[in-house]
Amino acid sequence: MSVNRLLRVGTVAVASLGVLALSACGSDPEPSGSSNPSSSGSTSASGGDCPKGTLNAEGSTAQKNAIEEVIAKYNEKCADVTVNYNPTGSGAGIKQFNASQVDFAGSDSALKTVATDGGETEAAAAAKRCQGSPALNLPMVIGPITVAYNVDGLDKLVLDGPTAAKIFQGTIKAWNDPAIAKLNAGAKLPSAPIAVFFRSDESGTTENFAKYLSAAGGGAWTGKPAKKWTGTGAGKEKSAGVAEGVKSTKNSITYVEWSYAIDNKLGIAQIDTGAGPVELTADSASKALAAAKPAGTGSDLALKLDYATKAPGAYPIILATYEIACSKGLSAEKTALVKSFLSYFASADGQGALTDLHYAPLPEELRTKVDAAIQSIS
Repeated sequence: MSVNRLLRVGTVAVASLGVLALSACGSDPEPSGSSNPSSSGSTSASGGDCPKGTLNAEGSTAQKNAIEEVIAKYNEKCADVTVNYNPTGSGAGIKQFNASQVDFAGSDSALKTVATDGGETEAAAAAKRCQGSPALNLPMVIGPITVAYNVDGLDKLVLDGPTAAKIFQGTIKAWNDPAIAKLNAGAKLPSAPIAVFFRSDESGTTENFAKYLSAAGGGAWTGKPAKKWTGTGAGKEKSAGVAEGVKSTKNSITYVEWSYAIDNKLGIAQIDTGAGPVELTADSASKALAAAKPAGTGSDLALKLDYATKAPGAYPIILATYEIACSKGLSAEKTALVKSFLSYFASADGQGALTDLHYAPLPEELRTKVDAAIQSIS
């Protein structure tokens, strides 16, 4: 099935539901153990026997609602597996994984193969944790990042890369700045200062958004993309924190996953890539996803996203959340649990559960590769 066909399914869900919930979430909870519903089966989605035991995972807040939905669906088939997921942020998830505190991690960016501080790379530390075998980057959840705002009377906002970069860098300070006014002819823009909120925790969402500002900002973004924010603003913890910050603060703006913007009834900016303003929809996100290129080799399925795409109708600010898992090195019990759960997550059934939550399901070609990589875990 093609990317566009899959995302058209998501578009229908968007139109019919009118909500974008990366599920319903006003805050990031403590570890969310899955419930064990009475309906259970003897086989997992991948066709193997359901194991018994507990999996612990941690990381990306962007996938919180997706993985909680998948856990619930998985437990309908495998009731004797408890999956705990703690949405603490991508940076924390990788650190906990590399410290052997969790069985797999969720991260909105692939493991780093180049050290930023001259020390050990994330990939090298993960290989040590996996008893000398490489950890795999398995793209599992595809989701857009919004530029979300709260300005009275401003029902539509258009931004381009350079203007967004200047706002988040702090060089554009007022809503009625000429650069914003030029993109929004006829809009009633207040003279009020722009209140910017950013993720204070280490975040893959931050890194992906900074990659967009760097690629599309025309030189206005001066920092290097990283999980730690280098622009202007006030810091709030996790996706729920920045969304709540904007919701409760007039004339404010942030970057946050699509569902958090919808759940908090925030305005969502259209993005002009040079081919005209693009509204965020499942279809417009799919057009940007189609431009992604493989960055890993073999069973490592890291993706290189094109944040500067000018494809007509493509919404450029998307992220891929990876499940970081050992290719080898876990105990036989944990290996069976990881393979069983991730196999279901990557299955057509598991991915199909995400469209109603305003995530984009994996394109079939990529989904098949992810499943094959999971089956190679030993």
